[in-house]
Amino acid sequence: MQIYDQFYIGGAWVKPAGTGTIDVIDSGTEAVIGRIPEGAPADAQAAIRAARAAFDGWAATPPATRAAYLRKIAENLQAKSEALAQSITGEVGMPIKLSRAIQVGAPIYNWNAYAKYAEAFTFDEQVGNSLVVREPVGVVAAITPWNYPLNQITLKVAPALAAGCTVVLKPSEIAPLNAFMLAEAIHDAGLPAGVFNLVCGYGPVVGEVLATDPDVDMVSFTGSTRAGKRVSELAAASVKRVALELGGKSASVILDDADFAAAVKGTVNACFLNAGQTCSAHTRMLVPESRYDEARALAKAAAEAYVAGDPRLDATRLGALASAAQQQRVQSFIQRGIDEGAELVTGGPGLPDGIAKGFFVKPTVFGRVDAKATIAQEEIFGPVLSIITYRDEDDAVRIANDSPYGLGGAVWAGSDERAMRVARRIRTGQVDINGGAWNMAAPFGGYKQSGHGRENGVYGLEEYLEYKSMQLRAQKPM
Repeated sequence: MQIYDQFYIGGAWVKPAGTGTIDVIDSGTEAVIGRIPEGAPADAQAAIRAARAAFDGWAATPPATRAAYLRKIAENLQAKSEALAQSITGEVGMPIKLSRAIQVGAPIYNWNAYAKYAEAFTFDEQVGNSLVVREPVGVVAAITPWNYPLNQITLKVAPALAAGCTVVLKPSEIAPLNAFMLAEAIHDAGLPAGVFNLVCGYGPVVGEVLATDPDVDMVSFTGSTRAGKRVSELAAASVKRVALELGGKSASVILDDADFAAAVKGTVNACFLNAGQTCSAHTRMLVPESRYDEARALAKAAAEAYVAGDPRLDATRLGALASAAQQQRVQSFIQRGIDEGAELVTGGPGLPDGIAKGFFVKPTVFGRVDAKATIAQEEIFGPVLSIITYRDEDDAVRIANDSPYGLGGAVWAGSDERAMRVARRIRTGQVDINGGAWNMAAPFGGYKQSGHGRENGVYGLEEYLEYKSMQLRAQKPM
């Protein structure tokens, strides 16, 4: 069992202000696999003071030096990669084979990527008689979720450090062990004291301090839309910069001339990755009314290929959800879909066959879902797909946009040109064209209630920079 009893503040492991602890539960077995301190407001305040004290020195550090630290952190994470994968599989429930590639491989890639961005970025630019400079925004509070814990931490902390900001990290209390392992890697890299600080605890206690303290210049939050609204409200009092990556209800639009076998399978895969615990999951599959029966049969076959099992086995394709609360939430949505009259194509309430313990749910597909139904409008965060029919292309676009969210999506068509034409009409931050692959250099973020701000690539670095214009005197001719 991984037990941590100290926070990382000011370059040292320090005793928490309180005595409370939080158990970390294995999603596949329901056993306690770790324990962390329960943070108090005083812990958050100490971390903020440490970050503020370290800011001037770190902001003045040359970008190449900052890059060298980031590369060392990536190297230290690589040395811990298997331990990290095993820990995150326990915390989150993602099958171990995917955890190695996605939950650990992607963060290591991104730490190295932000080292490159720091070295290559143009921080100063001459514009007419002005020198326009990009400077770090200041002390950043990073509040991160449990579904892709280390990667979402990385996409905030690495670009913030690359930009010259100092950071206070509050990871999710559901999946925090990887954050402590990151703090160990950062400490071993010799990062100057106070540049990175780690505190844990519950959002209403620790998170609210980070969002309100006037010494925090920016809050970067990933999580539910409800919690994001609360962060915005609290941060508004001190006019902090706020970046939000929130919920999604992404539509996969399959047009009448698409390759239906590839499109339906690709949509189910994008819905069920990480047992549906993905904010940009393609949870609404839009198909022509005339081809519903075909799409239904293909979706049923694709979903039933996701057999739930022990997340620690390489052969497992569908793991568990991250917590008992999340399991209960998803089960309630499945029952709601049945109660509201959707056609249950496969799956349904209860545990998957052969599963007696763990936070599992059946991979579920609903057919002929009304576009206004609860399961078509609310984020479920589990392996639950809704098939919605449309009349024509305009109707498909209307349904895709009929959501308070706008984070991800897909368009499948007989040609990329047609798919791109439709994609331009969908109000969302990312659209996959005929199964286009994820790009870690492209911006990630949402429209509408999916939030604002962007992560990934150089766009993520720019979030942590301010503009300053210095107007220069005209040079007198010789």
